[in-house]
Amino acid sequence: MRFLLDTHVLLWTLASPRRLRKKTRDAISNPDNVIHTSVVSAWEIELKRALEKLDAPADLTTALQTTGLTLLPLRLEHIAGLRDLPNLHRDPFDRILAAQARIEGLILVTSDTVLQRYPVQTMAP
Repeated sequence: MRFLLDTHVLLWTLASPRRLRKKTRDAISNPDNVIHTSVVSAWEIELKRALEKLDAPADLTTALQTTGLTLLPLRLEHIAGLRDLPNLHRDPFDRILAAQARIEGLILVTSDTVLQRYPVQTMAP
């Protein structure tokens, strides 16, 4: 299976994996699964850290490299995919994650109930 972690799920994975359900931790650690994190999440984390709205690993690059997660780049087709999504969420980071999951055929791991309403397969963390 192929998953995309929402930003908060990524942070939990890095700093507090016990916040995740056992089923989710098992899915993330299963070598048969491919677990993606988006560069969009890294961007969101760094922006919110700069605004002092978020506590995150000091060296996000190193933290991500040690996890074995697959980094999903932002491509033009992801941006174009925004026009196919209903206007449910005001957060641009969440909207692009939904578009990426939809276009790439990924299961979006999120506890955000608004994101779960998009036409994309989701899994609660």
